[in-house]
Amino acid sequence: MTGPGETLRKERLDRFLFFSRAVKSRTLAQKLIETGAIRVNSERTDRTDHKVGAGDVLTMSLHGRILVWRILDAGTRRGPASEAQGLYEDISPPSLPRAERSPYEAAIAERSAGAGRPTKKERRETDALRGEDD
Repeated sequence: MTGPGETLRKERLDRFLFFSRAVKSRTLAQKLIETGAIRVNSERTDRTDHKVGAGDVLTMSLHGRILVWRILDAGTRRGPASEAQGLYEDISPPSLPRAERSPYEAAIAERSAGAGRPTKKERRETDALRGEDD
């Protein structure tokens, strides 16, 4: 925390995403920000140099999920995962159960194991039933 004479330290948004291990590289962080997938305090930003610090809330779409993080500290380096998790508080809503996801995912039919392409042996048996020869 900061004392009476200290100011809150701010960090570039792309560096914070990298330090917090949300993405693997700063280049990926920059691409994610430039697509408009990140909101800072409910306002969309496409600037990678946007300054964020303690108290800011990030809303982002990563890996098919909506993540909401409250920043606790700006961070100074990309450390281990345990250190990175201390930079933010995850206040994301719980993910939807499988049955309540998008209608596009619900339209995908379930397949039982082994119900894919026939094996070579099964194909020969099918050809033999049809009376087909090479």
